[in-house]
Amino acid sequence: MADRDALLARYRELVDDELPAAAARGGWVIRRDHCFGRVLLDDAVGGCWYDVLGRARGAAYRRLDDERLAHAVAQGERMLIEGDPLVRELDARSLAWRGKPAKRPG
Repeated sequence: MADRDALLARYRELVDDELPAAAARGGWVIRRDHCFGRVLLDDAVGGCWYDVLGRARGAAYRRLDDERLAHAVAQGERMLIEGDPLVRELDARSLAWRGKPAKRPG
């Protein structure tokens, strides 16, 4: 359980603080915490997260199994390293799963 607790805490750190701060510094295509949450959740489940996890009350990231949670955290860490190109790729895929166009290069 300690590993899962650590992953849950790291996910929150990434989504709430580190990714938005890096995005603001680097002028990334997305900058808000809920957008990073959408992208990481969608990538972890391979589609629109609420189609897989449902819209039950409570935080969706807590409903990820251990493997998917670890994947979401790993992708968040990759975003910190690779920056906007990776963020654009994952955001475009997330938007496509939702039937929305990718954002234009800025």
